Amino acid sequence: MFNIILFGPPGSGKGTQSEKLISKYQLKHLSTGDLLRSEIAAKTPLGMEAKGFMDKGQLVPDEVVIGMISSALEANPAAKGFLFDGFPRTEAQSEALDKLLQLKKTEIGVMLALEVTEEELVKRLLNRGLTSGRSDDTNEEVIRARIAEYETKTAVVADYYKKFDKVVAVKGEGTVEEIFGNLCSEIGKRMS
Repeated sequence: MFNIILFGPPGSGKGTQSEKLISKYQLKHLSTGDLLRSEIAAKTPLGMEAKGFMDKGQLVPDEVVIGMISSALEANPAAKGFLFDGFPRTEAQSEALDKLLQLKKTEIGVMLALEVTEEELVKRLLNRGLTSGRSDDTNEEVIRARIAEYETKTAVVADYYKKFDKVVAVKGEGTVEEIFGNLCSEIGKRMS
């Protein structure tokens, strides 16, 4: 089982690249947002617990999210690996995820970090805002604040995985195919 964390600021092409990686390597996509929504829709105990926090405008505690990830791992015993998207976001979440994966006799193989200049991100997001219907993609100030928040929060996760030599920066500019080729090259080095 080969597990990947895909990181990148808003507008870096994570969505596009994660679809291509999932398809090529037959990975299971683990988006914590999707997990939360499906657990709530299924009215599972974890889902109802998460909904209670969300209804109060609070963040869902790490142990609830880790519980959902554990359920997803158990529900997919034949998976060739998982692509983590949007998780972990803190050092505590990284440690909890590593402990969970260790229990399942697996680990994170690599953390791929898409790197794109701030000016290119702003340009991409403003462009996406013309068609996405997302209000947070139409205001340059909001976009720059989202990028700054990403940089602040994810730096700690990258620092955590750097201790284990698992972080690889990949240039997130160029054609979709060039970027995909660079990501596959880095995965290939670690899978063999």
